[in-house]
Formats: sequence, C-alpha cells, structure tokens
Amino acid sequence: MSLEDYAKNSLWPILVETVHALVMYAHHKSYTREVILNEKTDIKSNELAARLGVPLGEALVILHELKEQVE
Repeated sequence: MSLEDYAKNSLWPILVETVHALVMYAHHKSYTREVILNEKTDIKSNELAARLGVPLGEALVILHELKEQVE
C-alpha cells in the first residue's frame, strides 16, 4: 500500500493522533527530515521504521507529513 492508500483509510486519523502522542515523535520526525531524507530521499516506511526502531505506524505518519510539507 502507498502512503496515500493508508491516509484514505477511515482509521488514519486515529493512527495520527496516537503517533502525535508519542514522546519521541517530534524528535523522530525532525531527525528523519534533517538526516535520513538527506541520505535517502526515497526511503520506504518499513526501512524508516527499522532504522529508527519505531513502529511502522509512526514511520508512515512521519513520511506522510513530511511529504505533505514538501508539496
């Protein structure tokens, strides 16, 4: 599934709310924007989750939000 497919799911807002409540979310998002995406712009959500050691849901939300900021 693509990021857009996940975002269209009716449970997406609940996932986003849950991820935003995570203590390290802001740090993970910042690190992804400033370091990881500079090294690999086309990183997949499962790769990001493994690299950060975070759940796939958090990686999905981070990549989706960073993609929206660029557009």
